[in-house]
Amino acid sequence: MNAISKIIIPLFVLLIIFNGVKKKVNVYESFLVGAKEGLIMVFRITPTILAMVFAVNIFLDSNFLKETLSFLEPLFRLINIPIDILPMAILRPISGTASLAIMNDIFINFGPDSFIGRLAATLQGCTDTTIYVLALYYGSIKVVKTRYSLPVGLFADLMGIIAAFIITFIFFG
Repeated sequence: MNAISKIIIPLFVLLIIFNGVKKKVNVYESFLVGAKEGLIMVFRITPTILAMVFAVNIFLDSNFLKETLSFLEPLFRLINIPIDILPMAILRPISGTASLAIMNDIFINFGPDSFIGRLAATLQGCTDTTIYVLALYYGSIKVVKTRYSLPVGLFADLMGIIAAFIITFIFFG
């Protein structure tokens, strides 16, 4: 199996080259055009990514989220939802890296096999980084009017968060 994994990518590249030569396409020239377009795309999306990372880091370092959610702790304790999961649920649509860092902290503090650890893992799988994806994709092609993309994406994330809570309570609660 190890030998197959070492030769699969070179075989795939050779298959592409062979197919290009068979169709009488200048494979090298096409590769250079694609590489040039890729570099242009990287330069186009870099400001969007840097702005998103900068904003998320400021938000996380300010501890604003923890302080704001602390007054909700009695309510969530009453309905048996751990308060430590809420920052992850709120940040997941914004930043995958931030939500992974919060999930890692949950794993360190409570363990991956704890209820909150399983809830964090399920939440990570049931939601997406909607705002990051929209900023990246729409920013790269200069779309200004997103119309329904953001509300629908955030609604899907909300449904994913609710589904994560329900699934975790059914299977591990």
